[in-house]
Amino acid sequence: MSLGLWGALLGAVGAAGLLLVAARVMVIRKPQLSVRVLPYVRDLPQVGRTAALRPVPGDPTSAAVGVFGPVLRSAADAVEKVLGGASSVRRRLDRAGVDKTVQEFRVEQVVWGLVGFAVTAAYGLLRTLGGDAGVLSSLVLCGVGFVVGVMAGDNHLSGQVKQRERRILAEFPTVAELLALAVAAGEGPVAALDRVCRRSNGDLSADLERVLAAVRTGEPVSSAFDTLAARTGVPVVARFAQGVAVAVERGTPLADVLHAQAADVREAARRELIETAARKEVFMMVPVVFLVLPVTVLFAFFPGVIGLSLTIP
Repeated sequence: MSLGLWGALLGAVGAAGLLLVAARVMVIRKPQLSVRVLPYVRDLPQVGRTAALRPVPGDPTSAAVGVFGPVLRSAADAVEKVLGGASSVRRRLDRAGVDKTVQEFRVEQVVWGLVGFAVTAAYGLLRTLGGDAGVLSSLVLCGVGFVVGVMAGDNHLSGQVKQRERRILAEFPTVAELLALAVAAGEGPVAALDRVCRRSNGDLSADLERVLAAVRTGEPVSSAFDTLAARTGVPVVARFAQGVAVAVERGTPLADVLHAQAADVREAARRELIETAARKEVFMMVPVVFLVLPVTVLFAFFPGVIGLSLTIP
C-alpha cells in the first residue's frame, strides 16, 4: 500500500473519531427530560416517580449496576415469588418514607443475602482449611446465611417503619398546635398547611407536604387527608387526618379539633411513659438488689468483723 493510501486511511479514521466525539458531546450537552420537567412539578410527591423522570445516575457505580443489574433483578423476582407479600412491602415502604419500588427493595434484600452468604462462606472456608468441616455442611451454612441476610433486610425495613412512626408521634403535638394557631389566626386549611410545611422539618411535615402537593394538583382537601389516613400506620395521625377531613367537609371549628388532638397525644405520651416505667420497675431493682445492697451490707458489717478478729485471740 502506498504512502498516500495510508494517509487517506488514517485521515478517515481520525475524522470518524472526531465525528464520534462531537456526537457524544452534543448528546451530553442536551438537557435531560428531568432537568426540563422537574422544576415545574417539584411540589408533586416524589414516591412512585417514573423512570423517565428519575435523574440519570452519573456515579461510577452505574457501570456495576449495568453489569450485575439483570442478575440481581432475576434473583429479586425469585425472592418475590418465594416470599410474596408485595402489597405489605409497598405499604411498609410508604410508612417508612423510603422512595423505592418493591423490586428495588427485593434487590436490596438480595444484596443483604449475598453479604450473609459471603460471611458464612468465609467462615466455612476457614473451617474447611482447618479440617473441621466438610463441603456439604459449608454449603448448608452458606444457604442459611443467605436466608438470614434476606430476612435481616426485611427486619431492617420494619425497624425503619417503627423509628419513623416514633418520630412522627414526637412531632405531632407541635405540628398540630402550629396548624391550630394558623387556622385560629384566620387562614384557610390549605394556607395553614402551606405555612406549617414551610416552617417545620420532619417526617410528619414530609407527609403533610405530600397532602399539600395533592391539593395543589386539584384533589379535594378532604380526599387528600383521607388518603393520608389510609396510608399512615400511626393511629393518631389517622385520627388527625380524618378529623381534618370531616371538619373541612362539615365546617366544624378546625382549631378546636387540632388543639384537642394535640392534648390527647401529649396525654397518651405521658401515660405510655408511666406504663413503661411501671414495666421497667423490676429491672430497675436489679442493680439495687445485686449491687447497691451487697455493698451497703459489706460496709456495715466489715468493720465489726475486723474488730472481732482483733479482739478475740
